[in-house]
Amino acid sequence: MTGPVLSVLIAPDCYGDSLTAVQAADAIAAGWGSARPDDTLISAPQSDGGPGFVGVLASRVGGLRSATVSGPLSDDVTAEWVFDDATATAYVECAQACGLALLGGPPTVDTAVAAHSGGVGQLIGAALDAGAERIVVGLGGSACSDGGRALVDALGGLAEARARLVGVELIAATDVEHPLLGPMGAAAVFGPQKGADPDTVARLEARNAAWAVELNEVAGRDVGAEPGAGAAGGIGAALLAMGGRRESGAAVIAEHTGLAADLGAAELVITGEGRFDDQSLHGKVVSALAAGARDTPVLVLAGQVTLDAEALRGAGIAAAHSITEYAGSVQLAMDDAANQLTGLARRTAASWPQESGIAG
Repeated sequence: MTGPVLSVLIAPDCYGDSLTAVQAADAIAAGWGSARPDDTLISAPQSDGGPGFVGVLASRVGGLRSATVSGPLSDDVTAEWVFDDATATAYVECAQACGLALLGGPPTVDTAVAAHSGGVGQLIGAALDAGAERIVVGLGGSACSDGGRALVDALGGLAEARARLVGVELIAATDVEHPLLGPMGAAAVFGPQKGADPDTVARLEARNAAWAVELNEVAGRDVGAEPGAGAAGGIGAALLAMGGRRESGAAVIAEHTGLAADLGAAELVITGEGRFDDQSLHGKVVSALAAGARDTPVLVLAGQVTLDAEALRGAGIAAAHSITEYAGSVQLAMDDAANQLTGLARRTAASWPQESGIAG
């Protein structure tokens, strides 16, 4: 084995649709451990509120439950959520009920218009029925652009939803800061990713603008203009109008999985995500870890890496490596993601710390 024995914190986000954060952590641990078997490995998968949010929490908090709810279109789906009995806190992930992966195929103009958030409202209802005093909704990866209207309808409408949530702490967990409307809003920015062409984007924008009037009226303020209102197709706006507040998804995970203690014990932090680019440095899991690690080296193993050495140094990243480069093609990196990530972790571990330029 190369170098001294290390305490290694393995804390990746999900890798798009290829790997959940939990799967990625397992793959990295397998590769790293095979090359450096004496290192102490601490697995702490992360999330910014998008797909994998519930899985990450279940791996550390437990309390996994399931419910049959409306999917993004016409079919019901089985959605998982977490209930922490000790704190009466429920964790819900919108992608479990209205995620892009639940469409059954690529998004289209028709699905962009039809996809709805009703199942998320049903999950919130299940959490209320279970006695939740705090409900944290992870936002991201949704197929819908309905501004959370179907979510609200599933709870009985705006007035009824607000009444049911009196005394309940409601949190929209997202690192997306987009408002509901306008050129940086839910339809304009995220609509094309959900199958919307320019005409459909305009249609979704008009629909959300009309809905925003109702949300603002019940909230007594312009919730649509607030940061995070455009998250998950505008579900953020609905949650804010129902009395919720926005928190960083990455910070929620960090708090509820004891990340600070894990960072304090680590001598090396390994993280990663599907695409490590400039956006990764602004409120995403990688940037949060780099900030929290302080003097501890941070290594990134990502699907693709687009940042240069200067950007890495500026972000406090010791080194970053690409699964795509290791695999030799994007297709193999995606189709065989777990094995390729394991191989990359093994190769990186075998040359650590010399290849990073870090002594010790």
